[in-house]
Amino acid sequence: MDTKNADIVNQYFEHFNNHDWEKMAEMYTETAEFKDPSLGQGIVTQTREQIVQKYSELSEVFPNLNDKVLQVYPSGEKHVIVEFVSSGTAPDGSEFELPICTIFTIENGKIMKDFTYYDNFEE
Repeated sequence: MDTKNADIVNQYFEHFNNHDWEKMAEMYTETAEFKDPSLGQGIVTQTREQIVQKYSELSEVFPNLNDKVLQVYPSGEKHVIVEFVSSGTAPDGSEFELPICTIFTIENGKIMKDFTYYDNFEE
């Protein structure tokens, strides 16, 4: 099985955990499609600049934000499914762990779709 796309995803999480948002955003096509509860309902198109802005703001709120990859499932020629746990500490000192599943669609070495699923609970 071709592991090139799985390698791309592993590199993505390395950039994420280093909070290197510029390098992470460069892994996407110029504009990419997202499904993410934090962006609203349905499919939302984001530019690389918007990706950097979103994650820069997120890391200001959760400075120790980290994703622990549990499993990577390559699926066909273009898709990689990743199961991971995102964790961090909120400004009030409370800690969180959030199980997440993302389906990445990759073409020509770039992420073109990032469909992320998690329980977007409100307290």
